Amino acid sequence: MRVSNNWNDYELIDATKGERLERWGNIILIRPDPQIIWSMPPKSPLWEKAYARYLRSNTGGGRWETYKKIPDSWSIRYRDLTFNLKPMGFKHTGLFPEQAVNWDLAAELIKTANQPLKVLNLFAYTGGATLACLGAGAHVTHVDASKGMVAWAKENAVASELSGAPVRWLVDDCVKFAQREIRRGNRYDAIIMDPPSYGRGPDGEVWKLEQQLYPLLRLCLKLLSDKPAFLMLNSYTTGLSCSVMEYLLSVTLTPELGGNVSVSEIGLPVTATGMPLACGSTAVWVG
Repeated sequence: MRVSNNWNDYELIDATKGERLERWGNIILIRPDPQIIWSMPPKSPLWEKAYARYLRSNTGGGRWETYKKIPDSWSIRYRDLTFNLKPMGFKHTGLFPEQAVNWDLAAELIKTANQPLKVLNLFAYTGGATLACLGAGAHVTHVDASKGMVAWAKENAVASELSGAPVRWLVDDCVKFAQREIRRGNRYDAIIMDPPSYGRGPDGEVWKLEQQLYPLLRLCLKLLSDKPAFLMLNSYTTGLSCSVMEYLLSVTLTPELGGNVSVSEIGLPVTATGMPLACGSTAVWVG
């Protein structure tokens, strides 16, 4: 497992009974996590200091139960990047901190490529990977189906002093965008994608991971340049194991491009136990 252990402004304090106790800057939140299936006694006294807890509803969704006043938004930093946060309607804050280990990897691959890279970031959310790639010197095309998420990513770029960096911000369905880019003849040296298990595009397009990931990877093969640097695929879907992701990239990319595929779980260190919590899987093809 590759663990995101270079945070100062974020901390996974404790994890038990289906919940995470987390510090985001100086704001402590409790959020549900279906992978936390153990029921050990809480180890941290900070459970009693939480500002809010997200409570799931039996009918779907949920709500925040607040104990202390939470700012409408606040910021945290990772290395040279700044992210604006706010509690959202479905337990999220606008950032997946475990992804920091992938931001670092993408930045390293860009810096060691010995050539300027054009990076395509699909399902780009609030721009963590986009900002890391911009900071490493790449030109980035940022695509997400949510207008609100793209606006949020732009705000993060301004906060990170990267508003003048070479980036295209696009609200679009990722599959349709890829198809149009192929017709236009546009190519990219690297592609990053973090697709959801299920989602909808800006015009109601339905995305189902198990049905559409392989066809999208076939499109990505046509989008890669003559000398591509890498493709990074992340997943939170429990049914998409590391071995399945490795097989998927190996049968779509390596027959035509060569290169190597590596896979790993990614996670966060739990302060109370010193052990890592698995938070997803990532497969990386490197040319």
